[in-house]
Amino acid sequence: MSHHIDILPSHKIDADKWNNCIANANNGLIYSRYEYLQAMCDNWHGVVINDYTAVVALPWRKKFGFRYNYEAAFIQQLGLIGNINDINIAELIFSFTKYGDILFNFENEQFAKTTHAKRRTNLVIDLSVGIEQIRLAYKKDLLQNLKKAEKADLNVVTDLAIDDAIKHYRSYYHDRFSHITSNDYNNFYQLAQDFSKQDMCFTRKICNSSGELMAIGLFFKDEKRIYNVMNTTTEAGRRSEANHYLIDAVIKEFAGEKLLFDFEGSDLPGVKSFYEKFGAIDQPYYHWHFNKLRFPLNILKR
Repeated sequence: MSHHIDILPSHKIDADKWNNCIANANNGLIYSRYEYLQAMCDNWHGVVINDYTAVVALPWRKKFGFRYNYEAAFIQQLGLIGNINDINIAELIFSFTKYGDILFNFENEQFAKTTHAKRRTNLVIDLSVGIEQIRLAYKKDLLQNLKKAEKADLNVVTDLAIDDAIKHYRSYYHDRFSHITSNDYNNFYQLAQDFSKQDMCFTRKICNSSGELMAIGLFFKDEKRIYNVMNTTTEAGRRSEANHYLIDAVIKEFAGEKLLFDFEGSDLPGVKSFYEKFGAIDQPYYHWHFNKLRFPLNILKR
């Protein structure tokens, strides 16, 4: 079957049609929304197939005159969005860039197999089954930790605290995520502010009876998922298992809705183990690194 395909710079993309494709596709996640890409990518082009029946976002930078794809901050998975499966995505991308890294979404498994893309862990919970059913899958030690948190007299605070969430995340995880720049955080702050006006961003804080911050999380929300974008636990909060309490509180708040709770990872053993305690299942995505540069540049860039 032949398809009409355009690769367009972001300013020439019809934002409404693009977002409509994202909203209607099962694998259209929040990271591929037009405004998300505009906020977080240095530059990006979009592959538009059959008048926005399917799309692919391609974040890019330029170095030494060469354009290359890169992983933009706070974007977990992109890839082909839509139900078209008979397109050679690799060849399309090679016509645009010859080198780079692209993160393909959970429904792009067949493409991942043909390109030998690396599987990455992403853990999710189906919230639609209700809190009682969800908690049946909680691990025993998680249930014990939740009881410990309850005895610590912790409280859930729902006031919007985007500044606090970003500040604490940046402070606690600066070394782990040193590649994230000040400009990235500034762009993310503005994106979160814009999303909050559309009820697509919220924060939750856990405080003790004295009002001391124990844990704080920033979450995005669309018509498909709650995204655990940032969560941070203070030293005092770790002693009282406040992060367990935080995640459980958000799961309880949205339980019964036709949404997934998306933990956003992780392949880090400690983080993965923590998320698995909630009974989360792996819905992997894929990291594709490619190098089609001509000799000798392809050797230098390995």
